[in-house]
Amino acid sequence: MGALTSLATLAGAGVSLYAQNRAQQLQGAQQKAQLQITQQGQQAQQEQLALQQGAERRARADQLSRTIAAARARLGAGGVAAGDGSAAAVDAGLRADAAAAAQESDEMFRLRLSSGRASLLNPDMSLTNALRAVPTLGSAVRSLLD
Repeated sequence: MGALTSLATLAGAGVSLYAQNRAQQLQGAQQKAQLQITQQGQQAQQEQLALQQGAERRARADQLSRTIAAARARLGAGGVAAGDGSAAAVDAGLRADAAAAAQESDEMFRLRLSSGRASLLNPDMSLTNALRAVPTLGSAVRSLLD
C-alpha cells in the first residue's frame, strides 16, 4: 500500500509539473504575441514620426526659399545686387539660421524615436517558471524517500 501511495504522489507531481510547464508555454506564447504587437505599434509610430519629420523638413526648405527670394527682391528693389556683400550676408545668415533649426529638429526627431523604443531586455520568465517548478519536484522526491 505504501508503494501505491508513493506512485500516486509521483503521478501527482508529474501532473503538476506538466500543468506548470503547459502554463509556462501558454504564458510564453502570450508574451511573444504581446511583444510582436508592441513592436508593430512602435514600428508604425516610428514610420509616422519619419513622415512627419520629412514633411517638416520640406516645409522648412520651402519657407527658406521664399524668405531668401523675398529678401533678394527687397534688396534688388533697393538697388543692391544679390551677390554683393550685404545681400550675401543676409543670404548666409538666413541659411545658417535654417541649418541650426534643421539640426535642432533632427535632434528632437532622434530623441522622439529613441524614447518610443521598448527595452530589448524584456523578461521571458522562462528561468523563473522553471525555478518555481523545482519545489514541486523536490517535495515529490522527498515523499518517495519517506
